[in-house]
Amino acid sequence: MNILVIGSGGREHSICDKLKQSKSCDKLFVAPGNPGIFQIAIKANISIDNNQDIINFCKSEEIDLVIIGPEQPLANGLTDVLQKHNINVFGPSKLAAKLEYSKGFAKEFMKQRQKIMLNTFH
Repeated sequence: MNILVIGSGGREHSICDKLKQSKSCDKLFVAPGNPGIFQIAIKANISIDNNQDIINFCKSEEIDLVIIGPEQPLANGLTDVLQKHNINVFGPSKLAAKLEYSKGFAKEFMKQRQKIMLNTFH
């Protein structure tokens, strides 16, 4: 299985470390990555802010799974775009990710859910 991990932090480093230990992992790529991650994963020279670059990379490298860590690619709708191109992805949709990247949306969402819950139990 060829895997692409999007991100450069400690979380993505841990994910890459565990993936690399799997017998199912053939090639492990990371973008943008960092010097520590590059010791266990291949640097993918793509912009994580350009969904089309990521799609092209996935097709050219026959990526079987993309794992998205950072908030911004999720906010850019990367999960949705990859799914439309039949590329397996682990990460929430743009709408679901909005709960994290938009505090105003999250507050309004919770207020609406609270009203529903209160009406259900009264």
